[in-house]
Amino acid sequence: MVVKTHRKGREFTGVEVGADNVSRYFSKESAVIELLLDHVQIQCGLNPRFWQGETEIRDPRLCVWLQSKNFNGKPGDGPIPLALIPSGKNCFRLQPIKRRPHTGLTGSTITAH
Repeated sequence: MVVKTHRKGREFTGVEVGADNVSRYFSKESAVIELLLDHVQIQCGLNPRFWQGETEIRDPRLCVWLQSKNFNGKPGDGPIPLALIPSGKNCFRLQPIKRRPHTGLTGSTITAH
């Protein structure tokens, strides 16, 4: 699934999942998920409001990881798309999406790397 970064000013605050993705990929029975960030695995609590439309995953370690990725954007730029890939029960791998030029008329192709 494609998710996007969430910022407050210059700082990343988490990842916005979106209501459709929440209902499709997340179990309401789980208050915690695991995120695989490169070679690090963290557990993130899900706020009860996560199920009522506030679909941001927040965690200080996630924010540090997002900041470390240096997405080459400027403060105030729009959200950055990321791939959130199911990797087991209540476990997801988060990774940047690499944009590749596409030779067709429709723009670019997006792939996870």
